Amino acid sequence: MGRNPPELSARLRDLLKLPGFVDDLAKRFRSAGHELYLVGGSVRDALLERAHWDYDFATDAKPDEVLQLVSGWHEGKWLQGVEFGTVGVAKQGHRLEITTFREERYAEGSRKPAVTPLPSIEADLARRDFTINAMAVRLPERTVIDPYEGAADLARKVLRTPGEPADSFSDDPLRMLRAARFVALLDVEPDPAVVRAMSEMRERLRIVSAERIRDELTKILNTDRPSKGLDLATQTGLCDLFLPELPALQLEQDPVHRHKDVYRHTLAVVDKIVASEPPGTGPDTALRMAGLLHDVGKPATRKIGPDGVSFHHHEVVGAQMARKRLQALRYPSDFIEEVAELIALHLRFHTFRSGWSDSAVRRYVRDAGPMLDRLNRLVRSDSTTRNKMRARELSVAMDTLEERIARLAAEEDLKRIRPPIDGHEVMKHLGVKPGPVVGDALDHLLEIRLERGEYSKEEAFALLDDWASAQGIQKP
Repeated sequence: MGRNPPELSARLRDLLKLPGFVDDLAKRFRSAGHELYLVGGSVRDALLERAHWDYDFATDAKPDEVLQLVSGWHEGKWLQGVEFGTVGVAKQGHRLEITTFREERYAEGSRKPAVTPLPSIEADLARRDFTINAMAVRLPERTVIDPYEGAADLARKVLRTPGEPADSFSDDPLRMLRAARFVALLDVEPDPAVVRAMSEMRERLRIVSAERIRDELTKILNTDRPSKGLDLATQTGLCDLFLPELPALQLEQDPVHRHKDVYRHTLAVVDKIVASEPPGTGPDTALRMAGLLHDVGKPATRKIGPDGVSFHHHEVVGAQMARKRLQALRYPSDFIEEVAELIALHLRFHTFRSGWSDSAVRRYVRDAGPMLDRLNRLVRSDSTTRNKMRARELSVAMDTLEERIARLAAEEDLKRIRPPIDGHEVMKHLGVKPGPVVGDALDHLLEIRLERGEYSKEEAFALLDDWASAQGIQKP
């Protein structure tokens, strides 16, 4: 057990920028004879001088007592976690979770934890996932309790568990994946014992629900360095259980027709997407996921011929594989479709390098739709070659394409690439009822729009007459 040197408490008091309502809450608990501690990420992030908006508290008060103490004080509450000892409340735009001292253990084969009350903050900290999260600040005094030297581990950039890693991961197997997240989030190195336990106990992850795994994968992707966490999850075998498409990218290298390491390339693409995000914007999770999965179709399409290694139509196969995997992980359908479309379109740009007509540019814009800018970012990030000349060629080609798009956008409305008349006007003009004829007519007019650019309604009706005549359709 570590000590709690006064200088650590003094430093945290200087770093903790807590809203005034935190002390008010602590005084409510103290006056009722209860203890209240700030715990978890807010303590860790204060030492790292990172912003933290939500706050977790631990207390000896039972949930019904907590509800009485915050009655009339909070600005909203949620009780989804009350059966596990957690009361959630809102205050001045912050989310607060107040949890009774407890431990959670997942029995063999069970997806629901058994919750056991604990007698003290020290016992509560002992059951936490990692030492860097096993620190507490007693309120309102703001005295630091750090029995497992989490502050020292933060300074050393080491990820350890308070006790034996096997015990911690057995209590909640998701902690193995959480280790990958903290490695990516905080740029820490996992203790060898942690890595060993992750490898040896990875099968325990099978009892964790797809929804919990999904949420943890999303958190890894939304860090500043996803590749580091994803690589740890891959090398320990965790990804084999929920994202086997990623380790499958570690293709055997052909000694004659050499090609790039698809797995390492994929991790580099994800990190490039992160680096390309405009300042002040939140993480684009769908784009990051598309970067992660954009080449998953390569193993299934890999062929070695006289001209080298090829992966024909891997974007089509990859889009299908991505849909299937993300459905299994319970991602929302809209999210899945965004990711799949980005993957399906990510190779379209490469045909531009041989020369595109204005019509081809319009089709590219039309197919990308509202995802155009994101698709272009994916394409740029997909270039990870160390060949400076080739990287320059790819960059210039994308610059040229974007300039072409901008020029066409100045000349015509690229956001509304559609015929100047709609289905109702087609039916009225031709005297036909709803049916395939209307769709065929609009498809014909759209093709002309893509080939020629914008044209007037008068031209559209004339073109429609020519088409109807060729189809043998008699106007009334």
